[in-house]
Amino acid sequence: MLCVDELLTRIFVRMTALAYIFEKTQLPEKGIQAVVQLLADGNTIPFIARYRKEVTGSLDEVAIQQIEINLKDFEALEKRRSTILQTIDEQGKLTEELKRIIEKAMDLSSLEDLYLPYKPKRRTKAEMAREKGLESLAKQIMVTHANPIELAKSYVKKDVSSIKEAIQGAQDIIAEWVSERTDFRNHLRKVLWRSARLESKVIGTKSKEDKAQVYRDYFDWEESLSRCPSHRFLAIYRGVNEGFLRIKLSIDDEAIYKEFCFRFIKNKNSPAKSIIEEAVIDAYKRLLFPSLSNEALQKAKEKADEDAIKVFAANLKQLLLGSPLGEKRILAIDPGFRTGCKVVCLDAQGKLLHNETIFPHAPQRKTKEAIKKINTLTQAYKTEAIAIGNGTASRETEQFIRRIRFTQPVEVYVVNEAGASIYSASSIARKEFPNYDATVRGAVSIGRRLADPLAELVKIDPKSIGVGQYQHDVNQTRLQESLDQVVSHCVNAVGVNLNTASPWLLQYVSGIGEGLAANIVKFREENGAFKTREELLQVPRLGQKAFEQSAGFLRIRQASNPLDNSSVHPERYPLVHRIAKDMGVSVAELVGNSQLVNKIPLNDYVDEEIGMPTLKDIQKELEKPGLDIRTKAQMFTFHQDIRSIEDVEKGQLLPGIVNNITNFGCFVDIGIKESGLIHISNIADEFVSDIHEHVVLHQQLIVEVLEVDIDRKRIQLKLHKKMS
Repeated sequence: MLCVDELLTRIFVRMTALAYIFEKTQLPEKGIQAVVQLLADGNTIPFIARYRKEVTGSLDEVAIQQIEINLKDFEALEKRRSTILQTIDEQGKLTEELKRIIEKAMDLSSLEDLYLPYKPKRRTKAEMAREKGLESLAKQIMVTHANPIELAKSYVKKDVSSIKEAIQGAQDIIAEWVSERTDFRNHLRKVLWRSARLESKVIGTKSKEDKAQVYRDYFDWEESLSRCPSHRFLAIYRGVNEGFLRIKLSIDDEAIYKEFCFRFIKNKNSPAKSIIEEAVIDAYKRLLFPSLSNEALQKAKEKADEDAIKVFAANLKQLLLGSPLGEKRILAIDPGFRTGCKVVCLDAQGKLLHNETIFPHAPQRKTKEAIKKINTLTQAYKTEAIAIGNGTASRETEQFIRRIRFTQPVEVYVVNEAGASIYSASSIARKEFPNYDATVRGAVSIGRRLADPLAELVKIDPKSIGVGQYQHDVNQTRLQESLDQVVSHCVNAVGVNLNTASPWLLQYVSGIGEGLAANIVKFREENGAFKTREELLQVPRLGQKAFEQSAGFLRIRQASNPLDNSSVHPERYPLVHRIAKDMGVSVAELVGNSQLVNKIPLNDYVDEEIGMPTLKDIQKELEKPGLDIRTKAQMFTFHQDIRSIEDVEKGQLLPGIVNNITNFGCFVDIGIKESGLIHISNIADEFVSDIHEHVVLHQQLIVEVLEVDIDRKRIQLKLHKKMS
């Protein structure tokens, strides 16, 4: 049991955390408090967003994630605050006033500024001057009207050889005082962020190297730091890391000198004025500007990281929620020239039935044999769709397939194979297909992506999928956290078939994780398909909390209880049974009956625990249980005469598919190796602030060619029309 002091301390910390989160997010205070408590109780973000709307005020996953991130930031702040207080206290310098000021600091910069005078340092100029007994001279220079040279005479002794050395030592101490002034540091921070110019220069002869030419736009570059877009900052930052560029910040130094001297020198008529001014300028040049310019660059880097991660996360979400073809029998092809095209046949559940290699292209050109083989396979395995990877030889393979006259209807799709090679060599692929080589695994992945992009892409590191920019240059911890949350959101938003899902998909379900996912699959293999959600409780180590968090996101097709194939949570089954009874029908008769469902008098079922948001969700789910939020995959055909960048000409209108989105525009696959760029200024006739409001990943477009640079392999496009 907690003592009163401990209880009061925890209440104080909690209230401070709530205030901190509110200041950062401006979300409703009651919602913040509810989310913090729900997270503390072990609830996941998807579960809170979907099944605790009444408690949170219907905060969505984005808002809840903001709260969680800021809660973690606050905990890191508190940990640092505790360390600082302890360190200063151990030095015997922690006064009540200083403790109060430190406890009020609400960001790391303020904390570090307060800690700076007490922070253990390497032996500085000021410290060496103090060791010579010159601190009292520095104080006298600051507060008396005496001639500093006369004051310095009495300090010339064994450790100080001259008046000049004494005054220099005093100036070093004064410079350190200036550099530790929190008001000066905060003011310079603001000036740097508001007015600093970012300058980029090429380093030496490296400009002649081929690799350096990527950064030639930044060999002599200058712009406002605060206005530098994230993609440009990260490009320059990469050039710095690779040793081709150097960067620095510049501001109006003279104005800063004058302002700092005006603020620091109280006695304007002091005979020591020039000495103090020199110390202030030294503090600025040697101590303040280098430290705070690095801090400003770090802040710009963090901002660029945040922007890049947001774009990456948005793209990944669109990719994971890409249109599935569904449970179809698929023939998948990983195209190639010299090594041939690897062909695999999959059943409707994605199981590998057959594999072999055909050689329809140069140099073998066994086209007739390949046509005969594809026809035989499609008939033997009753193929409904063909998936062709969009890598090398993709266009040639697509044209080859479209020439074949099939005996039954077969749909043909070109599938983005980014990351398939990463998957094929991974431990996951080896575990799934221990008896097949990487080429077979890659082809299987292409086919499964067509059937269900989400289920297949969760097996691949998102950074390998190629839908971001500078993903290897941003903060990797933040990136991984963000991408994991995106994957989790998508998996839980779509829902998972409990009886067919792989362990790699199951582990992203709310409350499951890697260990329980493996246990679920093992239980399924040993005991057969799950018949009810309730059977989950028989899985080893899956307790009531995990069941509560996960059950609503798991689906059981053809279950005896139709609610088990819906997003209605088992905790609300009694409510649905009551609704059905009140309407004079069984639950099975109610589910899917739009006329009956829309007649439910929702207000009659509102109580202290269940509100209208939950009731509306249940009504929607009863009307169309297990509805996939994703649209069905659509076939697409590139322009047949465009096979290389040499075929692309200014003014052409070409079909294309958006394959990457950045803050400055989107890249479009027009059926050749090089993707074209639609700059954000060419997305619409009006000003575009957020490109994601205009295009989405894998969207089908008609684009106009504005410019073709064959030497640099660049194609500039303009959005002409959206096809989907």
